[in-house]
Amino acid sequence: MSSHATATAIRGATESETIDLAGHSPENIKATMNDAFSEPLPLSDMIRITFITGAGKLGRQRYDDGAAKAVTSALRELGYEEDRAASCVVECGGTFKSQHDTGKNLKTIVVFPNIAGAASSGGGGLNGTMGGLSIGEMDDSSSSLLPSGTPEHMVAASSMGVFERNWKPKCTAWTQKKGCLKALESVRAILDELDGKLLQGTPLSDAEQDLYDTVSADDLVNKEAIVKKEMAAQVEAGNLTKREKEMLLHQVQEKIESIKAEIDEAAKEGKEKKKTKLIATREKAEARQEMLEKITPVQPHKMKHEPEIQKLRAELRPLQKLEDSAKGRLLTVKETTTLGRKDEILEAIEALEESSRGWFEDDETFGARVEFWRSVAKGREKGKGGTSKKSTGGGGGGGAGG
Repeated sequence: MSSHATATAIRGATESETIDLAGHSPENIKATMNDAFSEPLPLSDMIRITFITGAGKLGRQRYDDGAAKAVTSALRELGYEEDRAASCVVECGGTFKSQHDTGKNLKTIVVFPNIAGAASSGGGGLNGTMGGLSIGEMDDSSSSLLPSGTPEHMVAASSMGVFERNWKPKCTAWTQKKGCLKALESVRAILDELDGKLLQGTPLSDAEQDLYDTVSADDLVNKEAIVKKEMAAQVEAGNLTKREKEMLLHQVQEKIESIKAEIDEAAKEGKEKKKTKLIATREKAEARQEMLEKITPVQPHKMKHEPEIQKLRAELRPLQKLEDSAKGRLLTVKETTTLGRKDEILEAIEALEESSRGWFEDDETFGARVEFWRSVAKGREKGKGGTSKKSTGGGGGGGAGG
């Protein structure tokens, strides 16, 4: 397919699509990106456009080595930003992220395009992100910069009493707490910018005034302190999934390397007091690293609709057996009709899985959790038993409602 035809297909999409870039040159890919994303897509609801840019050993030769770079560089030139926490909501328009589908052994770039029905993503301030929720420019007719009913609105705008009762059950996983903290910090940054505008005598728009009147900056500071305390307690208790443990270990290892470089620099400059302080900081970081390494990861939280999903999987098993037994022969009319139910069941399972997503649970974390419980289901089907109490599952966990 030519770059123009591919771009036309993208601009005409009304639901999420996957585009295979096998056989496309970097020049062709860049032309496709420019034609497809230079203007917002004519949509009111967000979709994801997934570009396959590489594969494992067997399919690697089908993709140009520069395919992924061609996609990301072209998107950056168009003002798109990389956001690993982006998800399929209108507030994430204008972002992309790289992913590696280990199950299919494919490398992909997932794009959340700017769409006509939503404000564009931007940089900091009023165009910054809130735990995965971007606050773009909105016209004065909008009721609020903080959409009512979203997790971001619920944690930022609620009273302290309501927040303390409700946030923790909804953010049971450490990564969810981190997303909650990011949302609170980002809203506070927006309030600071609005304060700056008022000090300069610049009137606020209706949407800005609504946010300013709804959210208490002092409450945000207190909420952040509560979340930080709970995050620390969760780490100390060892209640982390494999993915969360690896994330934290990577962070502390980078910090240790940075401190070592600062120690060497201080030693060269003869700054003994600074060197002594840095050594103490390094030792503290190394103690944290040792503590993290001793943690035995827990399995991701179960899906909210796991009982319903299990019932559907039980209904699916005989259909799968029928389909497997029919290979190499023509199906009867009755068998064809029976197997028609299979796609309906798979779609129902996928819908239940998606509705099990927890607060502040990004696509990558949620995808890992879904794959973990799918693998558990496959294990049960093969008669290998369930999971142990402690597991090294790679998902990020979900919360209540997740």
